[in-house]
Formats: sequence, C-alpha cells, structure tokens
Amino acid sequence: MSRFQVVSGKGGTGKTTVAAALALALATEGRRTLLVEVEGRQGIAQLFETESLPYEERKIAVAPGGGEVYALAIDAERALLDYLQMFYKLGSAGRALKKLGAIDFATTIAPGVRDVLLTGKACEAVRRKDKQNRYVYDYVIMDAPPTGRVTRFLNVNDEVAGLARIGPIHNQAQSVMRVLKSPETAVHLVTLLEEMPVQETADGIAELQAAELPVGRVIVNMVRPHLLDEDALRTAAGGRRKEIAKSLTRAGVTGSAGLVRPLVEQAAEHAQRVELEREQRAVLAGLGLPGYELPLIGEGMDPAGLYDLATELRKQGVGDEAAEGPGADAPGAGGPGTERLGHGTGRRAGQGAGA
Repeated sequence: MSRFQVVSGKGGTGKTTVAAALALALATEGRRTLLVEVEGRQGIAQLFETESLPYEERKIAVAPGGGEVYALAIDAERALLDYLQMFYKLGSAGRALKKLGAIDFATTIAPGVRDVLLTGKACEAVRRKDKQNRYVYDYVIMDAPPTGRVTRFLNVNDEVAGLARIGPIHNQAQSVMRVLKSPETAVHLVTLLEEMPVQETADGIAELQAAELPVGRVIVNMVRPHLLDEDALRTAAGGRRKEIAKSLTRAGVTGSAGLVRPLVEQAAEHAQRVELEREQRAVLAGLGLPGYELPLIGEGMDPAGLYDLATELRKQGVGDEAAEGPGADAPGAGGPGTERLGHGTGRRAGQGAGA
C-alpha cells in the first residue's frame, strides 16, 4: 500500500480538491493523514475554510470514524533553515543568513534547490516514526505541481545526487529518491473528460514512467451526469424536430412549436458533449491504468463537498490495501476499488470537484 500519495494534474482539473478529498478518505477509521502543499497558494486552507497554514503541521479536519487530517504548507526558506540545522548545526548562523538574504537567494536562484527542499520535507514526514517506532502518519498526500512540471519536480533529487557525489546533500537526495521510486509512493494524475487534460495526462504518464517514477491512478474529476438515454441522444443528434414537437403535444405541453428549437439545440449540445466524453474515455482506457471518478458538485467547493467526495472515494475502494498504489488492478480487471475508465459512473446529478 502506498503511504505517499502524490496528486498532480493539469491546471483547472481540481487537483487540490482531489488531494484534500483523498486525505479525508484515507483518514477514516481512525487513521491519521498529512496533506502537504508545496506551491504556496494556500489552496488547502481555502478549501477547509480555515486560516492560512503556517510552516507547521496543524490538524484541520476530523474524518468519519475519528481519523485526523493534518496539513502543512511547506515553505522552501524555512525548509532550508531546517536542513542547515539538521546537517550542519547552523542554528543561529542559519538565521543570520536569512537576514542577509542568502536563504532567499539559494531557494530562488540555485537550480533545483527549492524542489529538493520541498520533496525532502514531505519524504521526511513519510518516514517519521514516534517513540513506539510507529509511523506518525498513516499516509502523506502531496498536492504537487501541475502535470507539466511534476516529473522534473519529483526527479530533481536524482539530478542533485549525481552532481553532489558525496556528503550530506548527496545522502539526502538519495534518501528522498529511495522513497519516491519505491512502492511507498504513488503518483496520481487528475483529469477531466476533455481533450487537452486527457492528452496532458497521457504525456505526463509517459514522462513519469520514463523517469521510473511509480504511476498510481488516473482520477477523472467533475464527471457530469448523462441526462438523456441512448434513444433520446440519437433523436437529439439527428435534430428530429417534428418527432419532438409531437411528443410535447402528446404530453400536453402547450405552445410546443416555440419550445422545439431551444430544446433541440440544448439536446444536440448535450449529445455532442456525451460523444466527446466517450472519445476521451476510450483514450483513458487505452492507458491501461486503474482509476477513480468523482462527480461534479455545482458551483464552488466547501468542506461539506469535500466530505461527499471522500465518501465517494471510499465507495470506490480508497483505503482498501488490495486496491491501492502501483500494481493495482487495471480497468476492467475486476479488482476491488477499480473503476472502468472507459465507462461512465452515472452518479449523483449536479455534483463534482472543482478548485
């Protein structure tokens, strides 16, 4: 079971919402999860309607069954100070460097340093144990950078380890990569049933696999319900206005002639969307990865909506050890928690996850 769950996706697909819902789902039944933010947007705080997250692990939600969700907004400058103290014992000297602006320079200018610090801090939380030698967090969920940058972001420690061949920097980078390239990690990609997000997801999967990073699941977000059955879709796509007008008249609708044109136009648009979604489902099914689907939840997102999405993820097998992480059943394999990415779920109308 992958304890480090990395969530990425094209901008606008709702990856932060999905990461938050995943943290809630994995925290049920008394578990403890840590939700990590690395982009400095305070998106997690906004979703949970709490104050801005500081550079410390803070409990932000209680999951069903008494589980706990903690959150951390990793700040690269503070992480570098921690790093200097941990490996070089530069406590006060490190603070002096910050006052001089050296810390800001290092995290802004030095190639890869910022990403090394962010991933390193998250992996430290994955490995951390208490006095009883138990993991402090059952799962760590990272709201990672978008698909176009996530492979470089996760793989930068490999590059750093190659450049710094000895010393604490080399050892730290190698330690992080041992976590990131192990079964402990699963990188999930969030997409919509639209051409550009699906294509970027396919490209992202190829890049992750080329870098030997463990790909988890494809999570299709904001899935809209199909409002018409197959016969109605064919009628709408064919624009058969006379048939529609007769049906309205038989149903006792007055003024049916004036209703036909806007109804046909809306139905035709819906039929076109359904067909485009089917095409994208076929592309996703061809990727050969297991997946989840989350429904569209109207306008905006609030904590209640996150709990609804977490419940949906639990129904689809999140938290089931046999169904999680790399090596889980592919779509159609019939394993627990597996969704067929080539088929719609047809769940609750008017719901989904966008943030």
